[in-house]
Amino acid sequence: MKSKLGLASILFLLATLLLKISGLVRDMVIAFYFGGSLESDAFWAAFIIPNMIILFFTTGMKNALVPSYIQAIENKRHEYHLNHVFTGTILISLLISVLGIVLAPYYIPLLYGGLGEEGHDIAIVISMIFFSSIFFIGMNAVLEAFFDAENRFALSMVSQIIVIVSLILGAVFFAETLGVYALGYGYLAGTILSLLFKLVIVSKRNVPKLTWKLDWPEVKDFYIVFFPVALTVAVGQINLAVDNVFAAQFKDGVVTSLNYAKNLVHFPQAIFGVTIGTIIFPLISKANSQNDHQLFKKGIEQGLTTMLFILLPSIAGLMLLMPNIIELLYQRGQFDANATRTTVEIAYYYVGSVLFFSLHNVINKGFYTLKKGHLIMIVGGFAILLNAGLNVLFTNWLGYRGIPLASSVMAVFYVGTCFLIFLRLVDGLKLRMIGKEYAKIILAVAVMAGAVVGVLTLVEDWNNIMQIITVAISGAVVYTGSVFALKVDTIKIFTNRFLKKKGNQTS
Repeated sequence: MKSKLGLASILFLLATLLLKISGLVRDMVIAFYFGGSLESDAFWAAFIIPNMIILFFTTGMKNALVPSYIQAIENKRHEYHLNHVFTGTILISLLISVLGIVLAPYYIPLLYGGLGEEGHDIAIVISMIFFSSIFFIGMNAVLEAFFDAENRFALSMVSQIIVIVSLILGAVFFAETLGVYALGYGYLAGTILSLLFKLVIVSKRNVPKLTWKLDWPEVKDFYIVFFPVALTVAVGQINLAVDNVFAAQFKDGVVTSLNYAKNLVHFPQAIFGVTIGTIIFPLISKANSQNDHQLFKKGIEQGLTTMLFILLPSIAGLMLLMPNIIELLYQRGQFDANATRTTVEIAYYYVGSVLFFSLHNVINKGFYTLKKGHLIMIVGGFAILLNAGLNVLFTNWLGYRGIPLASSVMAVFYVGTCFLIFLRLVDGLKLRMIGKEYAKIILAVAVMAGAVVGVLTLVEDWNNIMQIITVAISGAVVYTGSVFALKVDTIKIFTNRFLKKKGNQTS
């Protein structure tokens, strides 16, 4: 069982890496064809609200259905539970699609007044296209959660890659004829293809299947848990929507740069944060269902230390190389040097949000396992209001740079408050052990950062690719040496697994 989970974890990490790389390629393609233009701003503005609902379904479904499905397995009623959740979700996603299409002409001008009439017309049509895809997203979300519950993590990532690749192909083949609308139609086609891919995989199992006599109490009980969980997942997207509303008040291209910077800075979180959170979720869910509280708490503790161990050096390296990376990825076609400078400035201020939200990927899994997602929702509501207030304050002080700074400050409040609440729920964690590990990891990263700054001065005349490769290798070597020298215990999770596997092979 452990070997199967280990293989599933590796496949999931590789699939997640491929998914996030494809996401970067998507941004590069959009930047090439549309740069920092009004069309690009309108696309990202139109994408925010539908994407918030899309994540409401996809990530929310995983966080709610995985523990409920595992619990249903214990009661031998998992197929019944899955079938009724699947059918109920179809009806709910259809309703949301219709409402979104009808309301798009009203909410776009209301939220994004700075886009002007031409920008509104573009954003309304694209928003309608995205809302059409939500009908298919609902079914996709249930199937992806089902795969995760069975430790088939990579399948959900592959299906999401299909959607992104379809959007990219839409731009490549139809941008000249359809303009920015090609991105929306490509996305819609991808959601349909992704659903067909999943249905082929589950066809042999004959689950989930539509049930015409819907057990409404079953669906209601599930969605009572799902909605608070999904709303907490949507907190990040709601805050991003707030950020985009403020960004639309500035010059053309700020909305686009804001989204590119956010996507790039959150790249380590999207790979390592989501991967670690997803992998520990079934483990702590099973521990909780078996009333093994010590194993549950140990899973959370290891998740928190592993998260910082992997994530902090990644963020530090990304920050030091930010100008090189953004120029390499985006500065071509319609995306000029001015757009690069704006994106770099915004990216630096987002660093706090990626660090704290990554740690939250572990904490929130604990809340969801304990079916206490409503507590995160309450804190998230205050965080949204705080973010809006900070945006007003910081944009008056720093202009558009205040938008990502507001997100970072809000993240400290949001994650810190949730962590304190979680500590009370579980009657504490081994904070001294976690604090000691964190101090060692921060020191190791500081040593790595000092070495990287020195290397950068030596290679500043090299081209971007060679600078990035040289710095990445140097930083990795110095960080690895530092964690061994400082005797960081988290490294043992990886070395022990390697030595155990090597011992099994020799025996």
